[in-house]
Amino acid sequence: MPKVYIVNKSAHDFKEAESFGSVEFMTDGRLNRFNINDMHRKVTDALRNSKEEDYIVPCSLNVLNSIACAVFAVKHKKLNLLLFKEGRYAEGKQQKDCYLKRNIVFE
Repeated sequence: MPKVYIVNKSAHDFKEAESFGSVEFMTDGRLNRFNINDMHRKVTDALRNSKEEDYIVPCSLNVLNSIACAVFAVKHKKLNLLLFKEGRYAEGKQQKDCYLKRNIVFE
């Protein structure tokens, strides 16, 4: 079963992401947006045992997402994302929140 690497543990409900694999948080709480070396160390450590079928859920700081995606792409020559899509009203009904799978192959 794939792992779902969530870039930062926050107050968001990530329950729906669990349907794609076991959830693992790469960082937790507030981060210094300018301390990119620390972010790189944390992300590299979190992705140490990642496999090419795993996913990344981008959230939190843009720079942290960029680092996480870059580390994953360099390691696996591909990037698998789970993108959160908020449910909207359509035809008078509330649609459910969900995650969309997207991937890019770098070869």
